[in-house]
Amino acid sequence: MLTYIKESYDELKHQVSLPTRSEASNLMVIVAVFSILFALATWAVDSLFSEVIQVYFNALIG
Repeated sequence: MLTYIKESYDELKHQVSLPTRSEASNLMVIVAVFSILFALATWAVDSLFSEVIQVYFNALIG
């Protein structure tokens, strides 16, 4: 376990590089856009299933 922690720290210190501020901003915008699109798609599927279930139960009851 100690070896794993030491190797992880060494890798983080010597091999990982942070993006520039402009790269980070661009990536943030991309993540935000895809998050909004995914939320809208989830809402659309939820609304569709809700309507289908309402029609089904209204036909079953009525």
